[in-house]
Amino acid sequence: MRKEINDAEFERTFINISNSGPAVKPSVSLLPPSSLQISGDSAALLCLLSSYSPQGAQVSWTLDGSEVTEGVQTSAESERDGRYSRSSVLSLSKARWEGADRFVCRVKHNGADQEASFLKSSEC
Repeated sequence: MRKEINDAEFERTFINISNSGPAVKPSVSLLPPSSLQISGDSAALLCLLSSYSPQGAQVSWTLDGSEVTEGVQTSAESERDGRYSRSSVLSLSKARWEGADRFVCRVKHNGADQEASFLKSSEC
């Protein structure tokens, strides 16, 4: 007996097989604002997550230990060769930037937590 497979079934099967590889934790990097940006009216920190699998990484931010949601913009996850990436930007007013010392990007992925931090007092 021969079974015909329609395009939707084939695509669903292909997606399930391609996403079933081993879990890989994200590489997490935190980039502080440039000195030019700091001299202006605002500052933005960039958190980059790359080369992880499966999808579903969540990003959050803390300033001096307190969670921040205002000014956070996190991209959708993008996929390439079965690995995912995403970015998150924390935009701050100049006053908020000057009033905080420790900036942390926290990542939850596949049941594990990671973080990348920037300590302002360590600037040169």
